[in-house]
Amino acid sequence: MKQLDKLMAKSFVGPFIVTFAIALFVLLMQILWLYLDDIAGKGLSFFLIMELLAYKCVGLVPLALPLALLISSVMVLGNLAEHYELSSFKSAGVSLLRVMRMLIIFGAISAGVSYLCSDYIIPAANLQFGARMYDIQQKKPTLNMEPGVFNEDFNQFTIRLGDRGDDGRRIEDVLIYDHTKANVGELSQITASNGEMYTSDNGDFFIMRLYDGHQYIEQRPSGREGRSAPFMRTSFDTYTKVFDLSEFQLEVHATSLFSTNRSMLSTWQLREGVDSIATDIAVRKQGLSNHLLAYLPQLPRDTITYRVQQNDPLAFAGADTSLVVEVETTEADSMELLEAAYRPLHAAPRPEERGYTSDSVRHRFLRERQAELETRRAARFAEARRHPLVVGASPWHGVRSLLDSLPKSDHSRIYNRARSSIRSVTAQAQSTLRLLPGIEESRVKHVYDMHMKYSMAVVCIIFVFIGAPMGAIVRKGGFGYPILVSIIFFVIFIILTIFCRKLAESFVVSGVFAGWLPCLILFPISLWITYSAMNDAKLVDTDRAKNALRRARDSKQVAALRRRIAKS
Repeated sequence: MKQLDKLMAKSFVGPFIVTFAIALFVLLMQILWLYLDDIAGKGLSFFLIMELLAYKCVGLVPLALPLALLISSVMVLGNLAEHYELSSFKSAGVSLLRVMRMLIIFGAISAGVSYLCSDYIIPAANLQFGARMYDIQQKKPTLNMEPGVFNEDFNQFTIRLGDRGDDGRRIEDVLIYDHTKANVGELSQITASNGEMYTSDNGDFFIMRLYDGHQYIEQRPSGREGRSAPFMRTSFDTYTKVFDLSEFQLEVHATSLFSTNRSMLSTWQLREGVDSIATDIAVRKQGLSNHLLAYLPQLPRDTITYRVQQNDPLAFAGADTSLVVEVETTEADSMELLEAAYRPLHAAPRPEERGYTSDSVRHRFLRERQAELETRRAARFAEARRHPLVVGASPWHGVRSLLDSLPKSDHSRIYNRARSSIRSVTAQAQSTLRLLPGIEESRVKHVYDMHMKYSMAVVCIIFVFIGAPMGAIVRKGGFGYPILVSIIFFVIFIILTIFCRKLAESFVVSGVFAGWLPCLILFPISLWITYSAMNDAKLVDTDRAKNALRRARDSKQVAALRRRIAKS
């Protein structure tokens, strides 16, 4: 390794580690505020909270890496330029790209780490985080008995304590409302002058031992016209009430319940999800198309096989269900094709009878069976065209002429059936139109998330070509200017990411283009900044603007002087 590369590596590693930790902490605190309401007051252990933060930290690595690279690159090159070390390198014939070579290598390594983390580690971490957060959200807050406050933590019980001793055990002026039998019209109320409360040894039960109290039970009115209202009053010296604390404990659910979320899928799983959703869309459109055959049998049936069902006559052992075959429709009028059209499907010879080998049976047999079905459909269509009703309607004079050929008593029945058919077709079409946008949006989100894994990795390299030249241009080290410059570009990247996601979800652009658009916008900017730094040019040339303002001011003065001379 050359001395220059060693110098750049030593100068870069320290700021990179510090800025990466700061970026990770800031992003983590921002995310933590979203889940603070779900975590607070649940009595979670320190290790469980640390576990949640660890899972979330892993998910923030692809976002913290570009920010750390950007800040540290500006700091390193800005520090070199501020102390005229970069000028010394250039005067010695070392180009800016040669100085940046070690930073580019770090950026490429970070891009690989970002992709591997996004594709392998983050899906597992998000799965564990989602499962734990769901368990925490379902958990009740910790039991908190405050004097003078009605507590409703226990299901169908309301408890109020008048006072509580300093030891947390002794209680006074206790009031308990019991609604466990409210569905049958029975309400219960328990009062006690004093008592004590404590938990069992294993912490599974909460026990309230009450002294010198009464229990009031009011039942639903009964008897004739509900005039009888039973009421019971019971006095007690000691009354023990046991509450189950299992509902306050953290219940662990299986992580497989959340494994289908997009953020918990790797690249190949997202690709399979996209193919599955696309097939689902095609099947729904095919169902809508074939639904019309019940009312218009002359229409061609869509016989493309997207998913082979178990009871599908085309399904057989070892069939390739992903194969989609399209056969051109040919119109047949011969009696031989008509006989084949009405031949039972099970009467067709099996692939073993046709002498197919095991390697070619799946494709050839499926094509021949598909072609056979298309031939049957064409034969039935040709037979329908020779029907007397169709032949008699030629030349066609409209629906009215066809109705006039039928008895008037059947007109009302035909109109009602036509309205019913139209309503059925319209309802089916509207239902499909309502479902398809949601399914299509899910497909776009899958595509966008898949390409964002690549985009977040590539942006690490782009930020190196933005941060290092910006440091050479601003010529300031430390944390002041570098953080200011870095935050500007990072905020632009975040805004572009959010904006492109909205465009993709609104079907304005494709998910692939939306995933790569932030990189496509920042890449030319990085090239321009790098070119400007290599040529020692200013990022914003203000001299031209100053000269233009000076010329405008001088022209105004000359014009004013001419007016004075003209008046004199």
